[in-house]
Amino acid sequence: MVRPGDRKNIVAYLQEAHEVSVTRACKAIGLPKSVLYYHSVKDDSEVVQKLQELAELKPTRGFPYYFSRIRNEGKIWNHKRVKRVYDLLALNKRKRRRRRLPQRPLEALQQPTGMNYKWSMDFMHDTLANGRKIRILNIIDDYNREALAMEVDYSLSSHSLCRIMKRLIEERGKPAEVRCDNGPEFTSGNFTDFAARENVQIKYIQPGKPTQNAYIERFNRSYREDILDAYLFFSLQEVQTLTEHWRQDYNQNHPHQSLNNRSPIDYLTEKQTELHTFISN
Repeated sequence: MVRPGDRKNIVAYLQEAHEVSVTRACKAIGLPKSVLYYHSVKDDSEVVQKLQELAELKPTRGFPYYFSRIRNEGKIWNHKRVKRVYDLLALNKRKRRRRRLPQRPLEALQQPTGMNYKWSMDFMHDTLANGRKIRILNIIDDYNREALAMEVDYSLSSHSLCRIMKRLIEERGKPAEVRCDNGPEFTSGNFTDFAARENVQIKYIQPGKPTQNAYIERFNRSYREDILDAYLFFSLQEVQTLTEHWRQDYNQNHPHQSLNNRSPIDYLTEKQTELHTFISN
């Protein structure tokens, strides 16, 4: 439905582009000449100012909230009037606002002195042959680079992240810290509340600094080269099967130069043996 204001613009266009009279242009679009020449004498400047103040103060709220605030302040402006000005100011069109992240301190990346001191986690993305996107959540123990979880699915939410973390804690024990980026799943209330309940500290890297999470980034690179870039997948189950096989082989057989060319499991076994020998002596 074309509003009178838009029809006035059409009349002006017909006059200028096709050189027709005002009467003919108004008749062509069904606009009475009295409406064309009508100019509102209403002064909405006070309503405009108030709505702009509220939009600046509470940018994520909508008309019902603004109108209630106005009425609570003793203004008796008509609901339709306030809504009309609200729409004219385009406040009914939601603006996408950039998330404001708290300051993330720079922390040096150091290998922990034992298992479950610090885990690193990150999400990866890929696409099946049919074009459908998939996500992979990788979680490793920084101590021996062991791949604790590699969850593959079409969608992985913060609820999925909490479920996987809960399973790992039951199977392996609780980490003192987890290192991750500032993705929405990691900064969500679901995950932060879960970490608080479990007394697990979340160490966020600085935005745009993936090298601050170098252990998981190097792990992701190996996985992408060996699996994601090496195969063409036609189903989610294919990715899940190959990924789990790769995870087991990585933990059992992959030699790390930083671990004296030991695999994650071999390194962990060796250090546990040394510790038991030291204690027994």
